[in-house]
Amino acid sequence: MSVKIGISLIAWQNDDLPELTAAYTTEGAMEDAGRIGYAGVERGRRMPADTEGLRAYLDRYGVALCGGWYSGSLLVNGVEDEKALIAGQVEQFAALGAPCVVYGECSNTVQGAADVPVSRRPKLGRDEITAFAKRLTELAKWSMDQGVPISFHHHMGSVIEDAEDIDWLMEGSGPELTLLYDTGHLHFAAADVMGVLDKWAHRVHHVHYKDVRQPVLDRIRSADGSFLDAVAAGAFTVPGDPEGCIDFQAVTDKLKAMDYAGWIVVEAEQDPAMAPPYDYAKMGYEHIVEICGRSGLEISGRG
Repeated sequence: MSVKIGISLIAWQNDDLPELTAAYTTEGAMEDAGRIGYAGVERGRRMPADTEGLRAYLDRYGVALCGGWYSGSLLVNGVEDEKALIAGQVEQFAALGAPCVVYGECSNTVQGAADVPVSRRPKLGRDEITAFAKRLTELAKWSMDQGVPISFHHHMGSVIEDAEDIDWLMEGSGPELTLLYDTGHLHFAAADVMGVLDKWAHRVHHVHYKDVRQPVLDRIRSADGSFLDAVAAGAFTVPGDPEGCIDFQAVTDKLKAMDYAGWIVVEAEQDPAMAPPYDYAKMGYEHIVEICGRSGLEISGRG
């Protein structure tokens, strides 16, 4: 079993707070990612939209497509309507060999609202999440039949945020719906980072390594800030940053123990004025290589 190391270009090209990263081009970000050694990148909004254009773009920089975000609306749409909306991305990702579509429910999320505290995120009851999970399972079965799994992203500000939400979603859905495990969002949500992985290891298909600066997070919580407040203030960082608080060695040891063979993707949106993207992306890559070596988790792809 082996893993591949990828990165989201959000540190260079932040779509939610574009003013932070206005000086950085996608081309420069791709060059940096390839030069550091990343095997893949998740799709960003500023990459070519058409499949062959995107394929040529990825090939130019020697990286694969290791997933990409989809803003779901299944809480308000019927399953057939949602299939129609996601079909183009599923078809493209199947053609490009992407491991999954990263699905986040965004119909009522507050994650992109700069003036809405993350504490005011929508909260569903167990029965509501169970009903949602059944519809997600139907969508995930269809997508898997097209050759692309759906990996659900628990996300701050959304209906699936904390450990209880994840439990209800996984318990209410079939195995066709896989889980994206994101360390930083779990920690932000006051979840047990290792406990969630221990419980749902058999459903994890995609992994995001995101670290958290605890003093910054504490200030955001004390001020009842928004998710975007947290991003701008530097709540997130890459694995390997001494200011981070998550034990990625423990996470990686567990990935080895569970025979995980997917992607580990660095995703840490930051203000480049405070955290130069190349330097931090390199820090994250080198730390993952180091801890995978200690865990005995083999890395394939670039290096």
